Amino acid sequence: MSKIQQILSLYPQNELRFKGPFTKVVTADLTLSNPSKSQVCFKVKTTAPKQYCVRPNSGLIEPGASVNVAVMLQPFDYDPNEKNRHKFLVQSLVVSSGPSGNQDQWWKDATPEQIMDSKLKCVFELSPDLLQKPMSKADTLLTKVKNEFSGDILSDEELRNEIAKLREENSALKLEAGRLKRLAESSPFSRQLHSKSPFELLNSSGSFNIVTLIVLIVAIVVGVFVGKLLL
Repeated sequence: MSKIQQILSLYPQNELRFKGPFTKVVTADLTLSNPSKSQVCFKVKTTAPKQYCVRPNSGLIEPGASVNVAVMLQPFDYDPNEKNRHKFLVQSLVVSSGPSGNQDQWWKDATPEQIMDSKLKCVFELSPDLLQKPMSKADTLLTKVKNEFSGDILSDEELRNEIAKLREENSALKLEAGRLKRLAESSPFSRQLHSKSPFELLNSSGSFNIVTLIVLIVAIVVGVFVGKLLL
């Protein structure tokens, strides 16, 4: 025995449209109308229950009455390749008059032939200015790096110019370091430093005052610095 035709009128009839962006809850309305003279139970099911919140997802519609069902799409990362994959199923069942508390029992006692089905597909709509091709994680990371360091990236010609400048500065530093080294070596304090130990210098004639000590320390520091530059 084939199934009977859907007794409820659905609006929209074939698809539920959700308009992005999908960074927050997006709601589509589904109206179920009962044009018959009998009470009709209904259930709303989906192939993606974790993605949607349906209120109400079941109920009883009196003769000539309508019920508005809110289908709420939860926030998600939009992928154009997944559009139209989600489906909804509206099931209905004609029941005898009685309290609505009997709905569970009515569904339990119904045969598959008594249950009427209507299917709807989901359509995701995104405006052209928001529609972008999804990027892989590698593309996203590369874009982030380019954005952060775009101001520091030099062309090949600019790199060659910078290298040439650094070489000139390095040569000038070496020349200056050589001059300072020769100057330090020609100083009488430097000759004393090489001919005597620090203790001998401190125990020498009284003319070796605090000024002489300071000059000696400066000569030592200059010599160490110049030595490092020439390495």
